[in-house]
Amino acid sequence: DVFGDDPTVNRLPERAAQLFGFEAALLFPSGTQSNLAALMSHCQRGDEYIVGQEAHTYRYEAGGGAVLGSIQPQPLANRPDGTLDLAEVEAAIKPDDPHFARTRLLALENTIGGRVIPRGYLDQALALAQRRGLATHLDGARVCNAAVKLGIPVAALCRGFDSVSVCLSKGLGAPAGTVLLGSRDLIARARRCRKILGGAM
Repeated sequence: DVFGDDPTVNRLPERAAQLFGFEAALLFPSGTQSNLAALMSHCQRGDEYIVGQEAHTYRYEAGGGAVLGSIQPQPLANRPDGTLDLAEVEAAIKPDDPHFARTRLLALENTIGGRVIPRGYLDQALALAQRRGLATHLDGARVCNAAVKLGIPVAALCRGFDSVSVCLSKGLGAPAGTVLLGSRDLIARARRCRKILGGAM
């Protein structure tokens, strides 16, 4: 996978990109590493991302964004249905002032704690992010489960996000692995991050 010259290896990200509706994809050993590479691809040192307190990227990934990416999390309380209050999201975006970390990214999760986030809410969140100039990442470890529950194609559920991380070993039942999806430029940055994080196989 390191050299990108094996057609069998290349078929997986190509197929994943088609299925989920993105330009490109990249295989990672784990969802934690995929999410971290996404954070590092969207944010620079001293930037911050807005995230739910129950989100895997914030709560269960050992603070990797802060430890290895020098990226500050801005955690907000998840509501009972798993969503974030979008008024609170907007209020948490820092002004352009050298006293503050630069807010660069909104990170959501679907499903989160077994709760499915509906497409209508995602549309509102993505519209807010676009209006405020934020990139968007979806931890979609179980997004295939969410798509089945909602009865919509998984590509439709991922539409509009700048990056999506999909765990092959969750609902899809593979023994290991996660794919990160995004634009060709984002995946090129993520490939470099994967190498830094020791995930090139």
